[in-house]
Amino acid sequence: MGRDPVERATRPLAVGVIEDHPVVIEGIRTWLAEEPWIQIVHTAETTTGLRPGAADVLIMDLNLHGRLVLDDMGELAAAGQRVIAFSQFTEEAVVMGALNVGACAFVAKHEGRAHLLNAVREAAADRPYLTPTVAGVLVGDRSPRRPALSEQERSALLWWFQSMSKASVARRMGVSAHTVDMYIKRARVKYAQVGRAAPTKADMLARAIEDGLVSPHEITGYQSAAALDR
Repeated sequence: MGRDPVERATRPLAVGVIEDHPVVIEGIRTWLAEEPWIQIVHTAETTTGLRPGAADVLIMDLNLHGRLVLDDMGELAAAGQRVIAFSQFTEEAVVMGALNVGACAFVAKHEGRAHLLNAVREAAADRPYLTPTVAGVLVGDRSPRRPALSEQERSALLWWFQSMSKASVARRMGVSAHTVDMYIKRARVKYAQVGRAAPTKADMLARAIEDGLVSPHEITGYQSAAALDR
């Protein structure tokens, strides 16, 4: 997804903006223009025609032309795009909805430049970033702290848990090893966002079993791709 870490270390971070208010786009441009490590490569009022991966990080308004676009955001995230939800709406259902469909972070528009820049930096590194808005929602959230993993994320985790290398998982899923790594990192981000950090493979496996995402027999029932081919 996007450029690899080595390439990003020598080139500006490519950022896209989806926002239906030109004044907001110009505000984001002004904020990001002060950072030499960022380059805005795409701006638009809708997601139409947007190719996932065209930007390393996509800043996306949740309400475009009067429509809540959580489904659009979820599709982009499922395709491997790093998305930051950027919204004036901060109701618990909206914030959790954005995180549950795969947003790397949620930044309220009133939270300003510093929080948006931090969210962009952390999203690019596949690390979680909690703004005061998100922290407040999580503290008040009484629902089970179970992140919503996409089918791709769950499949990548399952095969990875079965002691497959990421390269083997990639061949099984028909994607690149980098994309598999992205799915696993996004799952880690989602767990961190709900206060259940899983920094190691063992931690992640424990979380997945606790939440019923995988079962012990799925882990022990592994057959290599080569064995299946035979």
